[in-house]
Amino acid sequence: MRTPFTLRFLSAMPRSGWIAMGLFAALTLVVMPALHLFVPESSPFHVSNYAITLGGKIMCYAIVAVAMDLVWGYAGILSLGHGVFFALGGYAFGMYLMREIGTDGSYHSHLPDFMVFLDWKELPWYWAGSDSFAWALVLVLAVPAVVAYVFGYFAFRSRIKGVYFSIITQALTFAAMLLFFRNETGFGGNNGFTDFKRILGHDITSPEMRATLFALSALVLMLTLLAGRYLVMSKFGRVLAAIRDAESRVMFIGYNPLHYKLFIWTVSAMLCGIAGALYVPQVGIINPGEMSPANSIEIAIWVAVGGRGTLIGPVIGAGLVNAFKSFFTVAFPEYWLFFLGALFVGVTLWLPEGVVGLWKRIRARVAA
Repeated sequence: MRTPFTLRFLSAMPRSGWIAMGLFAALTLVVMPALHLFVPESSPFHVSNYAITLGGKIMCYAIVAVAMDLVWGYAGILSLGHGVFFALGGYAFGMYLMREIGTDGSYHSHLPDFMVFLDWKELPWYWAGSDSFAWALVLVLAVPAVVAYVFGYFAFRSRIKGVYFSIITQALTFAAMLLFFRNETGFGGNNGFTDFKRILGHDITSPEMRATLFALSALVLMLTLLAGRYLVMSKFGRVLAAIRDAESRVMFIGYNPLHYKLFIWTVSAMLCGIAGALYVPQVGIINPGEMSPANSIEIAIWVAVGGRGTLIGPVIGAGLVNAFKSFFTVAFPEYWLFFLGALFVGVTLWLPEGVVGLWKRIRARVAA
Protein backbone atom coordinates (compact mmCIF):
# COMPACT_ATOMS: atom_id res chain seq x y z
CA MET A 1 0.00 0.00 0.00
CA ARG A 2 1.44 3.37 -1.04
CA THR A 3 1.92 6.05 1.58
CA PRO A 4 0.06 9.27 0.73
CA PHE A 5 2.41 11.95 -0.52
CA THR A 6 1.32 14.36 2.23
CA LEU A 7 2.52 11.93 4.89
CA ARG A 8 5.75 11.28 3.01
CA PHE A 9 6.26 15.03 2.70
CA LEU A 10 5.69 15.64 6.41
CA SER A 11 7.94 12.78 7.47
CA ALA A 12 10.73 13.69 5.05
CA MET A 13 11.48 16.99 6.75
CA PRO A 14 13.37 16.32 9.98
CA ARG A 15 11.79 17.21 13.27
CA SER A 16 14.35 19.95 13.77
CA GLY A 17 13.20 21.53 10.51
CA TRP A 18 9.59 21.77 11.64
CA ILE A 19 10.72 23.13 15.02
CA ALA A 20 12.81 25.78 13.26
CA MET A 21 9.86 26.68 11.03
CA GLY A 22 7.60 27.03 14.07
CA LEU A 23 10.11 29.22 15.92
CA PHE A 24 10.55 31.40 12.85
CA ALA A 25 6.77 31.76 12.50
CA ALA A 26 6.40 32.72 16.16
CA LEU A 27 9.22 35.24 15.92
CA THR A 28 8.14 36.94 12.68
CA LEU A 29 4.36 36.68 12.92
CA VAL A 30 3.92 37.40 16.64
CA VAL A 31 6.98 38.54 18.58
CA MET A 32 8.55 41.07 16.20
CA PRO A 33 5.25 42.80 15.23
CA ALA A 34 4.22 42.92 18.90
CA LEU A 35 7.53 44.48 19.96
CA HIS A 36 7.17 47.00 17.17
CA LEU A 37 3.54 47.95 17.86
CA PHE A 38 3.02 47.61 21.59
CA VAL A 39 6.41 48.29 23.22
CA PRO A 40 7.22 52.02 23.66
CA GLU A 41 10.17 53.45 21.76
CA SER A 42 11.95 54.24 25.02
CA SER A 43 12.16 50.53 25.85
CA PRO A 44 15.29 48.56 24.87
CA PHE A 45 12.95 45.80 23.61
CA HIS A 46 11.25 48.06 21.06
CA VAL A 47 11.74 47.04 17.43
CA SER A 48 12.31 50.22 15.43
CA ASN A 49 10.90 51.19 12.04
CA TYR A 50 14.35 50.68 10.54
CA ALA A 51 14.69 47.16 11.95
CA ILE A 52 11.21 46.05 10.89
CA THR A 53 11.72 47.46 7.38
CA LEU A 54 15.20 45.94 7.02
CA GLY A 55 13.90 42.56 8.18
CA GLY A 56 11.02 42.66 5.70
CA LYS A 57 13.36 43.65 2.88
CA ILE A 58 15.79 40.82 3.62
CA MET A 59 12.93 38.30 3.70
CA CYS A 60 11.85 39.52 0.25
CA TYR A 61 15.40 38.92 -0.94
CA ALA A 62 15.27 35.46 0.64
CA ILE A 63 12.16 34.62 -1.42
CA VAL A 64 14.07 35.60 -4.57
CA ALA A 65 17.02 33.48 -3.46
CA VAL A 66 14.80 30.40 -3.00
CA ALA A 67 13.26 31.05 -6.43
CA MET A 68 16.75 31.21 -7.90
CA ASP A 69 17.72 27.98 -6.12
CA LEU A 70 14.80 26.14 -7.71
CA VAL A 71 16.14 26.82 -11.20
CA TRP A 72 19.88 26.76 -10.47
CA GLY A 73 20.25 24.30 -7.62
CA TYR A 74 17.66 21.76 -8.79
CA ALA A 75 17.43 22.30 -12.54
CA GLY A 76 20.99 23.42 -13.27
CA ILE A 77 19.83 26.64 -14.96
CA LEU A 78 22.07 29.54 -13.91
CA SER A 79 20.07 32.70 -14.50
CA LEU A 80 21.73 36.11 -14.32
CA GLY A 81 18.47 37.90 -15.05
CA HIS A 82 16.17 37.18 -12.11
CA GLY A 83 16.35 40.83 -11.12
CA VAL A 84 14.03 41.54 -14.08
CA PHE A 85 11.22 39.40 -12.67
CA PHE A 86 11.69 40.92 -9.21
CA ALA A 87 11.47 44.44 -10.66
CA LEU A 88 8.48 43.61 -12.88
CA GLY A 89 6.51 42.47 -9.82
CA GLY A 90 7.55 45.66 -8.05
CA TYR A 91 6.49 47.86 -10.95
CA ALA A 92 3.16 46.01 -11.30
CA PHE A 93 2.29 46.70 -7.68
CA GLY A 94 3.92 50.14 -7.82
CA MET A 95 1.37 51.20 -10.46
CA TYR A 96 -1.40 50.52 -7.95
CA LEU A 97 0.47 52.41 -5.23
CA MET A 98 0.90 55.40 -7.54
CA ARG A 99 -2.83 55.45 -8.27
CA GLU A 100 -3.56 55.26 -4.53
CA ILE A 101 -1.81 58.62 -4.08
CA GLY A 102 -4.80 60.26 -5.76
CA THR A 103 -4.69 64.06 -5.60
CA ASP A 104 -2.23 64.11 -2.69
CA GLY A 105 0.72 64.38 -5.04
CA SER A 106 2.78 67.50 -5.65
CA TYR A 107 0.58 68.57 -8.58
CA HIS A 108 -2.76 67.55 -7.00
CA SER A 109 -3.68 65.65 -10.14
CA HIS A 110 -5.25 62.25 -10.64
CA LEU A 111 -2.27 61.45 -12.87
CA PRO A 112 1.01 60.39 -11.22
CA ASP A 113 3.36 63.32 -10.65
CA PHE A 114 5.90 62.20 -13.23
CA MET A 115 3.20 62.13 -15.93
CA VAL A 116 2.10 65.66 -15.05
CA PHE A 117 5.72 66.80 -15.17
CA LEU A 118 6.11 65.26 -18.64
CA ASP A 119 2.87 66.94 -19.77
CA TRP A 120 0.92 63.70 -20.24
CA LYS A 121 -2.81 64.29 -20.57
CA GLU A 122 -4.10 60.83 -19.77
CA LEU A 123 -3.00 57.44 -18.54
CA PRO A 124 -1.51 55.01 -21.10
CA TRP A 125 -3.73 52.06 -22.03
CA TYR A 126 -1.63 49.60 -20.04
CA TRP A 127 -2.40 51.56 -16.85
CA ALA A 128 -6.09 50.66 -17.22
CA GLY A 129 -7.38 49.04 -14.04
CA SER A 130 -4.23 49.91 -12.11
CA ASP A 131 -6.36 51.52 -9.38
CA SER A 132 -7.72 48.05 -8.50
CA PHE A 133 -5.88 46.10 -5.80
CA ALA A 134 -7.12 42.78 -7.20
CA TRP A 135 -5.94 43.65 -10.72
CA ALA A 136 -2.56 44.67 -9.28
CA LEU A 137 -2.20 41.22 -7.71
CA VAL A 138 -3.03 39.61 -11.06
CA LEU A 139 -0.36 41.70 -12.78
CA VAL A 140 2.20 40.85 -10.08
CA LEU A 141 1.83 37.18 -11.01
CA ALA A 142 1.00 37.43 -14.70
CA VAL A 143 3.60 39.89 -16.00
CA PRO A 144 6.73 38.05 -14.75
CA ALA A 145 5.13 34.71 -15.68
CA VAL A 146 4.38 35.74 -19.27
CA VAL A 147 7.81 37.29 -19.81
CA ALA A 148 9.52 34.23 -18.33
CA TYR A 149 7.37 31.78 -20.29
CA VAL A 150 7.95 33.46 -23.66
CA PHE A 151 11.69 33.88 -23.09
CA GLY A 152 12.09 30.40 -21.63
CA TYR A 153 10.10 28.70 -24.38
CA PHE A 154 12.35 29.95 -27.15
CA ALA A 155 15.55 29.52 -25.12
CA PHE A 156 14.83 25.99 -23.89
CA ARG A 157 13.36 24.85 -27.21
CA SER A 158 16.60 25.94 -28.85
CA ARG A 159 18.48 23.95 -26.18
CA ILE A 160 20.44 26.97 -25.05
CA LYS A 161 22.06 26.18 -21.72
CA GLY A 162 25.14 26.67 -19.63
CA VAL A 163 27.13 29.87 -19.92
CA TYR A 164 25.29 30.84 -23.12
CA PHE A 165 21.96 30.88 -21.31
CA SER A 166 23.47 32.92 -18.48
CA ILE A 167 24.82 35.50 -20.91
CA ILE A 168 21.45 35.80 -22.67
CA THR A 169 19.62 36.36 -19.36
CA GLN A 170 22.19 39.01 -18.48
CA ALA A 171 21.52 40.72 -21.82
CA LEU A 172 17.76 40.53 -21.16
CA THR A 173 18.28 42.26 -17.82
CA PHE A 174 20.35 45.05 -19.35
CA ALA A 175 17.87 45.59 -22.20
CA ALA A 176 14.94 45.79 -19.76
CA MET A 177 16.82 48.29 -17.60
CA LEU A 178 17.52 50.55 -20.60
CA LEU A 179 13.87 50.31 -21.66
CA PHE A 180 12.55 51.36 -18.25
CA PHE A 181 15.01 54.24 -18.06
CA ARG A 182 13.15 55.91 -20.94
CA ASN A 183 10.46 58.42 -19.95
CA GLU A 184 8.34 57.40 -22.95
CA THR A 185 7.57 54.00 -21.44
CA GLY A 186 5.32 55.54 -18.79
CA PHE A 187 7.08 54.04 -15.77
CA GLY A 188 8.76 57.10 -14.30
CA GLY A 189 12.03 56.87 -16.20
CA ASN A 190 15.16 57.18 -14.09
CA ASN A 191 13.26 58.04 -10.90
CA GLY A 192 10.71 55.24 -11.16
CA PHE A 193 7.83 55.21 -8.66
CA THR A 194 8.07 56.74 -5.19
CA ASP A 195 6.26 58.90 -2.63
CA PHE A 196 3.64 56.24 -1.93
CA LYS A 197 0.84 57.16 0.47
CA ARG A 198 -1.61 54.32 1.02
CA ILE A 199 -2.48 50.64 0.55
CA LEU A 200 -6.21 49.90 0.52
CA GLY A 201 -6.78 53.29 2.10
CA HIS A 202 -4.35 52.70 4.99
CA ASP A 203 -1.29 54.85 5.60
CA ILE A 204 1.69 53.00 4.13
CA THR A 205 4.11 54.42 6.71
CA SER A 206 2.01 53.63 9.78
CA PRO A 207 3.47 51.15 12.31
CA GLU A 208 0.50 48.84 11.73
CA MET A 209 1.11 48.68 7.98
CA ARG A 210 4.86 48.17 8.45
CA ALA A 211 4.19 45.28 10.81
CA THR A 212 1.62 43.82 8.41
CA LEU A 213 4.01 43.93 5.45
CA PHE A 214 6.75 42.41 7.60
CA ALA A 215 4.48 39.54 8.66
CA LEU A 216 3.27 39.00 5.08
CA SER A 217 6.87 38.78 3.88
CA ALA A 218 7.59 36.14 6.52
CA LEU A 219 4.45 34.18 5.66
CA VAL A 220 5.21 34.18 1.93
CA LEU A 221 8.79 33.10 2.63
CA MET A 222 7.58 30.12 4.69
CA LEU A 223 5.02 29.16 2.05
CA THR A 224 7.72 29.43 -0.62
CA LEU A 225 9.98 27.07 1.30
CA LEU A 226 7.17 24.56 1.82
CA ALA A 227 6.04 24.75 -1.81
CA GLY A 228 9.63 24.42 -2.98
CA ARG A 229 10.13 21.35 -0.82
CA TYR A 230 6.91 19.86 -2.15
CA LEU A 231 8.14 20.33 -5.70
CA VAL A 232 11.66 18.98 -5.26
CA MET A 233 10.44 15.91 -3.32
CA SER A 234 7.84 14.95 -5.90
CA LYS A 235 8.36 12.94 -9.07
CA PHE A 236 8.64 16.26 -10.87
CA GLY A 237 11.56 17.21 -8.63
CA ARG A 238 13.35 13.91 -9.29
CA VAL A 239 13.00 14.37 -13.03
CA LEU A 240 14.24 17.93 -12.67
CA ALA A 241 17.34 16.74 -10.80
CA ALA A 242 17.92 14.14 -13.50
CA ILE A 243 17.74 16.86 -16.16
CA ARG A 244 20.29 18.85 -14.20
CA ASP A 245 22.71 15.92 -13.96
CA ALA A 246 22.22 14.24 -17.36
CA GLU A 247 19.73 15.92 -19.68
CA SER A 248 20.59 13.77 -22.69
CA ARG A 249 19.85 10.56 -20.76
CA VAL A 250 16.50 11.95 -19.63
CA MET A 251 15.60 12.63 -23.24
CA PHE A 252 16.71 9.13 -24.20
CA ILE A 253 14.27 7.47 -21.78
CA GLY A 254 11.34 9.47 -23.13
CA TYR A 255 11.02 12.66 -21.07
CA ASN A 256 10.87 16.08 -22.71
CA PRO A 257 13.04 18.45 -20.64
CA LEU A 258 11.39 21.51 -22.23
CA HIS A 259 8.18 21.20 -20.21
CA TYR A 260 9.94 20.60 -16.89
CA LYS A 261 12.42 23.42 -17.31
CA LEU A 262 9.78 25.81 -18.59
CA PHE A 263 7.47 25.08 -15.65
CA ILE A 264 10.07 25.60 -12.91
CA TRP A 265 11.44 28.66 -14.74
CA THR A 266 7.98 30.27 -14.85
CA VAL A 267 7.20 29.40 -11.22
CA SER A 268 10.52 30.90 -10.17
CA ALA A 269 9.72 34.13 -12.04
CA MET A 270 6.32 34.36 -10.35
CA LEU A 271 7.92 33.98 -6.91
CA CYS A 272 10.31 36.80 -7.78
CA GLY A 273 7.35 38.96 -8.82
CA ILE A 274 5.61 38.34 -5.47
CA ALA A 275 8.81 39.25 -3.64
CA GLY A 276 9.09 42.46 -5.65
CA ALA A 277 5.49 43.40 -4.84
CA LEU A 278 6.18 42.97 -1.12
CA TYR A 279 9.50 44.80 -1.37
CA VAL A 280 8.27 48.03 -2.98
CA PRO A 281 5.85 49.29 -0.28
CA GLN A 282 8.41 48.52 2.42
CA VAL A 283 11.32 50.43 0.89
CA GLY A 284 9.10 53.10 -0.70
CA ILE A 285 10.60 53.16 -4.17
CA ILE A 286 11.05 51.12 -7.35
CA ASN A 287 13.25 52.27 -10.24
CA PRO A 288 15.20 50.70 -13.13
CA GLY A 289 18.21 50.29 -10.85
CA GLU A 290 16.57 47.12 -9.54
CA MET A 291 17.08 45.64 -13.01
CA SER A 292 20.80 46.32 -13.10
CA PRO A 293 22.95 43.30 -14.06
CA ALA A 294 24.85 43.65 -10.78
CA ASN A 295 21.67 42.97 -8.79
CA SER A 296 20.99 39.76 -10.68
CA ILE A 297 24.57 38.61 -10.13
CA GLU A 298 24.17 39.37 -6.44
CA ILE A 299 21.16 37.03 -6.31
CA ALA A 300 23.35 34.20 -7.59
CA ILE A 301 25.92 35.06 -4.91
CA TRP A 302 23.27 34.72 -2.18
CA VAL A 303 22.50 31.20 -3.38
CA ALA A 304 26.17 30.24 -3.72
CA VAL A 305 27.04 31.55 -0.25
CA GLY A 306 24.17 29.71 1.43
CA GLY A 307 24.44 26.51 -0.58
CA ARG A 308 22.51 25.77 -3.74
CA GLY A 309 20.24 22.79 -3.97
CA THR A 310 19.24 23.03 -0.30
CA LEU A 311 16.33 25.56 -0.21
CA ILE A 312 17.29 26.77 3.28
CA GLY A 313 20.81 27.66 2.14
CA PRO A 314 19.71 30.55 -0.11
CA VAL A 315 17.69 32.00 2.79
CA ILE A 316 20.80 31.96 4.96
CA GLY A 317 22.91 33.36 2.14
CA ALA A 318 20.50 36.22 1.45
CA GLY A 319 20.40 37.07 5.15
CA LEU A 320 24.17 36.99 5.62
CA VAL A 321 25.10 38.91 2.48
CA ASN A 322 22.49 41.61 3.01
CA ALA A 323 23.38 41.96 6.69
CA PHE A 324 26.98 42.56 5.65
CA LYS A 325 25.77 44.91 2.92
CA SER A 326 23.80 47.00 5.42
CA PHE A 327 26.95 47.34 7.52
CA PHE A 328 29.48 47.96 4.76
CA THR A 329 27.40 50.45 2.77
CA VAL A 330 27.17 52.61 5.90
CA ALA A 331 30.62 52.12 7.46
CA PHE A 332 32.77 51.51 4.34
CA PRO A 333 30.61 52.19 1.25
CA GLU A 334 33.55 52.32 -1.14
CA TYR A 335 34.68 48.82 -0.18
CA TRP A 336 31.37 46.94 -0.46
CA LEU A 337 31.82 45.70 -4.03
CA PHE A 338 35.37 44.55 -3.26
CA PHE A 339 34.09 42.63 -0.26
CA LEU A 340 31.28 41.08 -2.32
CA GLY A 341 33.71 39.98 -5.02
CA ALA A 342 36.13 38.53 -2.46
CA LEU A 343 33.25 36.72 -0.77
CA PHE A 344 32.15 35.09 -4.03
CA VAL A 345 35.70 34.03 -4.92
CA GLY A 346 36.27 32.67 -1.42
CA VAL A 347 33.04 30.68 -1.43
CA THR A 348 33.81 29.28 -4.88
CA LEU A 349 37.30 28.13 -3.84
CA TRP A 350 36.80 26.95 -0.27
CA LEU A 351 33.05 26.53 0.26
CA PRO A 352 31.64 25.09 -2.97
CA GLU A 353 28.62 23.78 -1.06
CA GLY A 354 28.09 27.03 0.83
CA VAL A 355 27.39 27.59 4.50
CA VAL A 356 24.97 24.66 4.66
CA GLY A 357 27.61 22.33 3.21
CA LEU A 358 30.15 23.57 5.75
CA TRP A 359 27.71 22.94 8.59
CA LYS A 360 27.07 19.39 7.34
CA ARG A 361 30.81 18.67 7.21
CA ILE A 362 31.28 19.99 10.73
CA ARG A 363 28.43 17.81 12.04
CA ALA A 364 29.86 14.77 10.24
CA ARG A 365 33.27 15.30 11.82
CA VAL A 366 31.78 15.78 15.26
CA ALA A 367 29.71 12.61 14.85
CA ALA A 368 32.79 10.69 13.67
